[in-house]
Amino acid sequence: MAQELAGRRVAALVTHGFEQSELLGPKRALEEAGATVDIIAPEGGTVRGWKNHEWGDWATVTQTLDDAEVTDYDAMLLPGGVMNSDALRMDPRAVAFVRQMFDDGKPIAVICHGAWTLIDAGVTYGLRLTSWPSLKRDLSNAGADWVDAEVVVDRGVVSSRRPADLPAFNRKMIEEFAEGRHGGDGRGRQPSKTSAPHVA
Repeated sequence: MAQELAGRRVAALVTHGFEQSELLGPKRALEEAGATVDIIAPEGGTVRGWKNHEWGDWATVTQTLDDAEVTDYDAMLLPGGVMNSDALRMDPRAVAFVRQMFDDGKPIAVICHGAWTLIDAGVTYGLRLTSWPSLKRDLSNAGADWVDAEVVVDRGVVSSRRPADLPAFNRKMIEEFAEGRHGGDGRGRQPSKTSAPHVA
């Protein structure tokens, strides 16, 4: 079995209501590729998934956001789930964690509604992304180039639309995570509103 990600540590950022298949499927694929995957959540103990329109299984939290350090991780996984993603985007600790991962050039894999947290982290400007279709306008308004595709890769950010895309998502996620850092220094961040426009 290939171990492309041996020695890599991945932060899977979730809270209650995460889309179960979008955490457990990619987590399994990452671990089979040799990575260590930590489940990071705002609270300790366990968080519960969402499966087929009802509550699903519980997942054990490895570290809370108060204890997790961006410097300890090589990459990030952002599963979807409406409740999960909406709660994370409202948590300043989660938003700051995502922003720092992006600014450090560490690869991020995001699926479905998980892109909401990217928007609030202010990192979508100029990025080519896909997501659950209802996020198209949200992402476009945040400066992203939204496309309808099973998997999109831009500057180390891997994105997909829905659980049906997981096979393609997992393959690209492992590929990008194996490549490692993709720049850094706030790549693709939204320009300052105070900066003067360029005149040709």
